[in-house]
Amino acid sequence: MAVVNSVRTNPGALSALRALNGINRKSATIQDRVSTGLKVTGAEGGASNFAIAQGLRAELTAYRALNQGLRTALGVVKVGIAAATGVSDVLTEMRGKSVQGRNAGLTAQQRSIVANDFLALRDQFDRLVSNAKFNEKNLIVTGSSSMTVLTNIAGGTVTIDNYELSAITLQFGLVDANLDTVSNAEAADGYVVDALFTVATALAGLAESARFIESQIGFNESLSDATEEGLGNIVDADLARDSARLTALQVQQQLSVQTLGIATQRPNSLLSLFS
Repeated sequence: MAVVNSVRTNPGALSALRALNGINRKSATIQDRVSTGLKVTGAEGGASNFAIAQGLRAELTAYRALNQGLRTALGVVKVGIAAATGVSDVLTEMRGKSVQGRNAGLTAQQRSIVANDFLALRDQFDRLVSNAKFNEKNLIVTGSSSMTVLTNIAGGTVTIDNYELSAITLQFGLVDANLDTVSNAEAADGYVVDALFTVATALAGLAESARFIESQIGFNESLSDATEEGLGNIVDADLARDSARLTALQVQQQLSVQTLGIATQRPNSLLSLFS
């Protein structure tokens, strides 16, 4: 039989104290959730959930690094597109000059002017090609190479083709690539036509690569968002529910303190028996 009339052992107080300690622990847990916004802040809060959450956080970091690499590759491609577009514009002007140079009726002075304009334009687009560099990578200069890009965290890759558009590759380094004579102008005009086709092919390929990279970035972002949402479902606290629980625990805490106070006063009532 439990001792209820003792000044040495107070079962009621012990019971009230255990209840209060339990409420305090629960209250501390809820307050931690409210202050951090997380229901899983460490392994002690749930080892399995914490391990899963850490794995998802690692995936999110991987997606960010992956898309950073893709955006760098996109920069390389877009610089190449800008330069190739400039080359195409210059070649369009050169075509007008080459056709003009095929006119046998030009005076020597007129031919000299047209020929010099043609060579000046040639040098201009050659500079465009050599300066089409982003992050130390140039896809359209002579001697360039293709670019392999990581596309997903599983290790998938895509190869971005290079297109050599320098003056030599486009045949403008040949001796007859000028407008000094009608025959040379005819040859040069053919080179311009070939060059326009080469540049158009390069622009089409680079544009396709840019579209693919942009699409892959968007897809990876969708996967990242889904992963982040899944992580939130595991670790995020339900603040509305926790707020209600905290209010209830505060009421229980006050009642437990009052109960403990009553229980600790019980031995005092025994003293009246000896008065």
